[in-house]
Amino acid sequence: MKRVLAVLLACVGIAGCGSDSDDPTVDTPSASQEVASTSREQPAEVKSAARRGPLVKLRDSQFGPVLFSGHDRALYLFTRDPRGTTRCYGTCAAAWPPFYTEGRPRAGQGVKQSLLGTIERRDGRRQVTYKGQPLYFYVHDPRGQVLCNDVQEFGGTWFALDARGNRPS
Repeated sequence: MKRVLAVLLACVGIAGCGSDSDDPTVDTPSASQEVASTSREQPAEVKSAARRGPLVKLRDSQFGPVLFSGHDRALYLFTRDPRGTTRCYGTCAAAWPPFYTEGRPRAGQGVKQSLLGTIERRDGRRQVTYKGQPLYFYVHDPRGQVLCNDVQEFGGTWFALDARGNRPS
């Protein structure tokens, strides 16, 4: 059974950042919804930290310093999102889970607190924004790595962000 699971995971990894779906608004169960449901079953000290909000920090990458979550996951913007709102739902949000928060996001060294904010998604959950752009993870990025910068998928392009909230140069 473990071997079958390993082969399946390897096949998913080979698929990379691409998808043949261009409709990010299809409402299907997503990986981010699964993550969200498990995050509600955390110890009290973790829940307390969540109310404070997640940490956003700068970390070096092959694209220079870019934004990462406090858990070393690269953060991306989606060019199809108008400022202050999101269009990534369903299969899009399964591949690119939103960076959710239950509190006010916090800026690490080199990150501007004034550029951090949140928006409300259709389900009422809060998504972290930077310079007005909703932030996402890529589901197959290993901790500390940026695999999908400048990738076209779901009708837009995905970019990592520098400290000013711009695409890395």
